[in-house]
Amino acid sequence: MNRKDLIDRLQELYKDEDSRVTVNPHAGQKVAIVYPNTYFVGMSNLGLHIIYEEINLRNDSVCERIFLPEKKELDAYDKTKTPLMSVEMQRPMHQFDVVAFDVTFEMDYFHIPLMLRHGRVPIMGKDRTEFDPIVIAGGPCATFNPEPFADFIDAFIIGEGEGIVSRVLDVIRDGKIEGLDRHAILRQLANVSGVYVPSLYIPIYNEDGEFKGYDIAEGAPKTIKRHFEMLTSGGETVVATNYTEFGAMYIIEVARGCGRHCRFCMAGYCFRVPRVRPLDILKEGVDRAEKLGKKVGLMGAAISDYPEVDELVTYIRSKDMRYSCASLRADSLTQAVVDGLADSGQKTITIAPETGSERLRRVINKGISEEHLKNAATLSAKSGIQHMRLYIMIGLPTETDEDIEAIVGLAERTQAHMAEVGCKGRLTLSINPFIPKPFTPFQWMAMDNQKTVEKKLQYIKKALQKNRRIEVLVESPKEAYIQGVLARGDRRLGAVLAACAADRGSKSFKSEMKAAGLDMDDMNYRERSFDEFLPWSHLDMGMDEGYLEMEWKRSVDEAYTPPCVQGCKRCGVCK
Repeated sequence: MNRKDLIDRLQELYKDEDSRVTVNPHAGQKVAIVYPNTYFVGMSNLGLHIIYEEINLRNDSVCERIFLPEKKELDAYDKTKTPLMSVEMQRPMHQFDVVAFDVTFEMDYFHIPLMLRHGRVPIMGKDRTEFDPIVIAGGPCATFNPEPFADFIDAFIIGEGEGIVSRVLDVIRDGKIEGLDRHAILRQLANVSGVYVPSLYIPIYNEDGEFKGYDIAEGAPKTIKRHFEMLTSGGETVVATNYTEFGAMYIIEVARGCGRHCRFCMAGYCFRVPRVRPLDILKEGVDRAEKLGKKVGLMGAAISDYPEVDELVTYIRSKDMRYSCASLRADSLTQAVVDGLADSGQKTITIAPETGSERLRRVINKGISEEHLKNAATLSAKSGIQHMRLYIMIGLPTETDEDIEAIVGLAERTQAHMAEVGCKGRLTLSINPFIPKPFTPFQWMAMDNQKTVEKKLQYIKKALQKNRRIEVLVESPKEAYIQGVLARGDRRLGAVLAACAADRGSKSFKSEMKAAGLDMDDMNYRERSFDEFLPWSHLDMGMDEGYLEMEWKRSVDEAYTPPCVQGCKRCGVCK
């Protein structure tokens, strides 16, 4: 491939899109929203769609998109010395005023320095000049712990991007009009609620290399409070394309946040308050999907928890449209939802009990019983859905051998019940190693040893291998081990990630960590104390001090925390 081929490829992608967004290439402020993965992956991310539209609705700004090229294309970028370019105008990354990363997954951290380098933007924020773009970042990973990639970013949006991204762009625009230098503009951004400027927070380590806190620049806030919106308008696909995982689907966000209090779930804590979109707004989204001839993809933490879910799916079915759901809870599943999924051609019902034992579900506050799983299988059988998938985690705090054995027992009993009620298909166990995440009651806990996790997985697979109706799929413990370091790491990881950019990924991560004198085992397997200042302790998700510690103690006691209700003051977010 030559340079023209690379440009033609981007033009082809753009030409094949069906977009409701008007892009004004002549607008003064040029913004690139960058997804640190391929177009196929990135265009499946609804957050990118929402922010892309918001910026392009501004009269003074144009927003274009940049994605990580596929491997062969990236080779061609290297060979032809072509900088990464936008889909819309094939504008090189370094020519934008603002470069905004949308960071959703830890393993994409490796792609951030890689893309900056290929975009001809200095990888490290400290090396950028007045001629370089201001690099910002948002998304879930930027919210719960931005430190591992903070060296690459000038300013983070902590929380949800709607609304605040426009305030950030206003500050940058006005600062340039006033003739302010880069440092002065970043200083002004630090005064915007919900914006974190990492260069104003210098990490402090003791002589043993232990993180102790931050030396905060004078005038910078001591804590950064996350931003969130109340969802008064729709959140849905704005650019339809077939070149993506959900190409045939029109994604509609039904709700955001979750009030179920599952103690392992970062999203449940970092995106409170639980909010739902009004039914009439969702119906308008369905109407737009109908005009495009798309299947509706309902997105949210637990679609079956939506108060008017039966009315919503009935409306979709009344139009002879198909739909799918991002997630379902067994204890709120209805026959109407399952029947609609069956009519939409869905072959598998997916539920997340997370553990095999009732005891461990009490520890994590999952609130789903085996009877709920049986009921889900029964509803599926009535609708004609033959297959079932269960999401399971191993390595959770307080887990015992009995809990691992319980996974096998649960799988066998569930499959037997499926057969009993007429589901003749397969039960799939999708098993993931547990990774402790910031801003959860388990943030202080040690991650289970990688070798121990591998032995547990081998035991489960061996115990179930004779049952042809049960399939066991597992996530790589090696990759989970790396994710664990990235999830709770500090700013020292920036130099390691930058060094890994030469290999385009995580292949050299362990060796680069060793070269930097950083102990991955210590980062993953060390239990933190409750009074320890963590790399993310200067961020404020709105919860009362001591709330997460209290929830940890409740998990040890296997105490149930009921779901959020209107007017609740338990965690402090709604005060």
